[in-house]
Amino acid sequence: MADQAADFLLINNNNTRTKFALADRSSVRDHRSILSEDVSADSVQSLLEGWNYGQVMMASVVPRDQPSLRDSQAGIPLLEISPEIPLGIEIDFPDPTMIGADRLANAAAVADRCEGRPIIVVDFGTAVTFDIIDPRPAYVGGVIAPGLDAMRHYLHQRTALLPEIEIVHPDSAIGKSTEHAMQSGAFHGYRGLVREILSQIESELESPAKVIATGGYAALLADKFEEISSVEPYLTMEGLRRVALLNFS
Repeated sequence: MADQAADFLLINNNNTRTKFALADRSSVRDHRSILSEDVSADSVQSLLEGWNYGQVMMASVVPRDQPSLRDSQAGIPLLEISPEIPLGIEIDFPDPTMIGADRLANAAAVADRCEGRPIIVVDFGTAVTFDIIDPRPAYVGGVIAPGLDAMRHYLHQRTALLPEIEIVHPDSAIGKSTEHAMQSGAFHGYRGLVREILSQIESELESPAKVIATGGYAALLADKFEEISSVEPYLTMEGLRRVALLNFS
C-alpha cells in the first residue's frame, strides 16, 4: 500500500476502541482503529505505518492510554482537545473540565449547523451520551446513560442462564427463544430509553431540535427512528478536524 500524506492525524481514544483518521484541511480521508486495551506506543506506530502528517489532534477519555498515545507521536506537534483551547463554540456549563473530550469534539462538529435551532448529538458508544448545542451556538449540557454493550454484558455476567447475545434488529418483539427475547429487550428497550430521554430534553428546549446520531450502534438503532434526522458515523473525527483548523496554523 502506498504511503499517504495529509495535514493532520486525528485520534479518538475511547473506552472500547481507539480510532485514527488522516485528514486534510478540507476533509477526513482515511480511518484505522485498534482495541483500546491494545494501545501502546509500538502498536500505534505499527498501525499508522504509511501515514505521514504534520500535526496531531487528540480526544481521549481513557487516562491510562494517554501516555502511550503521546509517546507514539514523539516529535510531532500534538494538541489534546479541552475547554482551554478554541473550539468554535461557546461552553455554557458550570465546570467545562468535566465534559468528555469526545463530547466537545461532537459539539464542535455541529457548531455551524444550528441554523437558529438547537442540535442534540446522540453518541452510541460505550455509554450513550446526549449533548445539547443551542443556537448561539453554545454547549449547554447533556445526558449520560449506560451503553448497549454494558446492558448485554451485564445480563450475561450477572445471570446463570442468559447467554451473551449479538445485538440485532429482531424479526418480532415477542421472543421465541431466550436469545430472541433478549435481543428484543435490548433493541426495543434501548430505543425506548433513547426516545424518552430525547422527549425530556425537547420539553426543556425553546424550539424543536435537530437530532444527529453517531457512534458504533447508531445505524442499527436509528433505523426508522423518526426523531433522528441523520446518522453520521465520523462526526467525532469531523469535530477534531475542525478544532485542528482553529488551533494549528
